[in-house]
Amino acid sequence: MKFRASSSKVKEGTLFYQVIHNRVVRQIHTGYKLYLHEWNAESKEIVFPPDIGEIRWHYLVSLKNAIREDSKRLKGIILYLERSDNAYTAEDVVKKYLSPIDDHSFLSFARTLIGQLRQVGKRCTADTYTTAVNSFTRFRNEQDIPLDEVDSDLMIAYEIYLKSIGICPNSISFYMRNLRAIYNRAIEKELTLQRNPFKHVYTGIDKTVKRAVPLNVIRQIRGLDLSLYPEMDYARDVFMFSFYTRGMSFVDMAFLKKKDLQNGVLSYRRHKTNQQLFIKWEKPMQELIDKYDTSGTPYLLPVIKSCDKDEIRQYKSEAHRINRNLKKIGKRLGLVIPLTTYVARHGWASIAKSKNIPIATISEAMGHDSETTTRIYLASLDTSVVDRANRLILKSL
Repeated sequence: MKFRASSSKVKEGTLFYQVIHNRVVRQIHTGYKLYLHEWNAESKEIVFPPDIGEIRWHYLVSLKNAIREDSKRLKGIILYLERSDNAYTAEDVVKKYLSPIDDHSFLSFARTLIGQLRQVGKRCTADTYTTAVNSFTRFRNEQDIPLDEVDSDLMIAYEIYLKSIGICPNSISFYMRNLRAIYNRAIEKELTLQRNPFKHVYTGIDKTVKRAVPLNVIRQIRGLDLSLYPEMDYARDVFMFSFYTRGMSFVDMAFLKKKDLQNGVLSYRRHKTNQQLFIKWEKPMQELIDKYDTSGTPYLLPVIKSCDKDEIRQYKSEAHRINRNLKKIGKRLGLVIPLTTYVARHGWASIAKSKNIPIATISEAMGHDSETTTRIYLASLDTSVVDRANRLILKSL
């Protein structure tokens, strides 16, 4: 392990591995960054300065663990080449270290699995796995690792890394649960043995910060004059449409089609559960639809503007843009929580509960599909009960 200091004293230097065999020297650039005072040149290891902050401390711990794992892998490669009884060079060591190993490596297997999921139409699962794999790839500095070396120490190091860059517990759990699902698929294919690498990392769900807002805030959002800010105005309209439609999720709004609105009833299937829902069409909903020109597409809202381009990508891009503008609106109003489309869904449910609307009716209205709500509280309700509940809320505005 070698350290190359920066020419500037205030900037980080870089760590790299030096491989020497038969007097031939080759280098492996790691991308790991350190300040000069964090490196001991004699012992060739990371040191922890006495005045180090907590975030930097976690970063250095994760770096130290990553170096240990890299060293273990390099030694494994050298041992493999030694046992092959064939002549090898320092370049062979470097190439084997930098190249994807084979289907028995974690990242290569994950990417192959993601490709297969896309081919069979499971795009959402593929996208979810991709998000987790991309995070883990950044932690690994693009370097793959054999499935047999995916162990508890590695995942603890990954968890420390995520905490050091400010990732919240629920997001850490999201990454871990998806990586665990990928790992379990490798076990099913008998590519590795079960070593329970996720046993000591967080895979639960933390209680999230309350994201609902009261009725007076919904009124404030609706009443804002945003005529000089068209992007914020559009984001506000999408938010209000979600609220008007009983907290419809953004993905369901994005893919609503004009044919879904017939005889004063909007019908759609929830993207998450495939449950079909029916909503009585109300005047505020029509007023928002009339505001935008969607004549060039089959969609009800102007989220997906072109059928010739990737619709999923358009939906995701709009979601980011809308939520970014909603947060600006939230700051204008002095809200203590970030305003997003999801707040409209939470807000509708919270306001419905404050008006003594039964939990069963709220669950039916929002299309919940879980044993703890739907199966316990719901009998098959007449949709008119839900429509009356929604009308009661809209009249309160």
